[in-house]
Amino acid sequence: MSAPSRGHQAVRGEGGPSPYGVLRRALRVLEAVDRRPGGATSAELARELTLPEPALVRLAEELEVEGYLMRMEGVWVLGGTFALLGQDNREQTVRARLQVKLADLRDELGAAVYFSRYHDGELTVEAVSAADHAPAVHEWVDFRATAHASAIGKCLLGQLDHDGRRDHLARYPVARLTSRTITDPDQLMHRLERQPATVPVLDLQEYALDTVCAAVPVTAGNTVGCLATSMPAGNLHRLRAAAELLSARAAPLMLAMAV
Repeated sequence: MSAPSRGHQAVRGEGGPSPYGVLRRALRVLEAVDRRPGGATSAELARELTLPEPALVRLAEELEVEGYLMRMEGVWVLGGTFALLGQDNREQTVRARLQVKLADLRDELGAAVYFSRYHDGELTVEAVSAADHAPAVHEWVDFRATAHASAIGKCLLGQLDHDGRRDHLARYPVARLTSRTITDPDQLMHRLERQPATVPVLDLQEYALDTVCAAVPVTAGNTVGCLATSMPAGNLHRLRAAAELLSARAAPLMLAMAV
């Protein structure tokens, strides 16, 4: 497969349920406020966006927490975060916001959390939040070469198109890491193609026998990414609930990254 196919990405999850719908509504709110230099009331925004006013208020208050909106004299205006985005420290600002959110999520889960991306044919772990009570998984084999076995890797590959997946597996052939690792490329491709975009991807000791993981997509702008957690295999009974919490927290993270 030629190199250009590395960028092929499927638009999975577009038009689907939250967290993608939440992100789109948040962006529409920001656009509506931006069109009103003097600010907009909750009632005006609700009418324009055809949202129930209580739902609009909840969304606006979440944007206020993130610094994207401010309420002044009864109207919503754009917040100070937008002033920062035009400065030279934009990337550092985004990374700092991301790290804070990951740390909050780590403490809420009681487990390490990760933000990863797939860019130009490669998997990268962009940020990790771990602690003594929430240790990160031991990277005993390079994550870049083991996407077929990890929840992070399968979640990212699942967001590529067919050719993009084939290209990755041609450059990083599947290898057995544990007795649970899928080593048949066709079986792996079949599972990736059948994975629903809104269902968390699990790794049940496929990468390491002492670890289980879960990952959910995080797609903002051109970013193909995922939010993941890992925990000792003895905590398998907690993994489903952790995966559900990841899904619930993905929308605020997507908003923080949509810059």
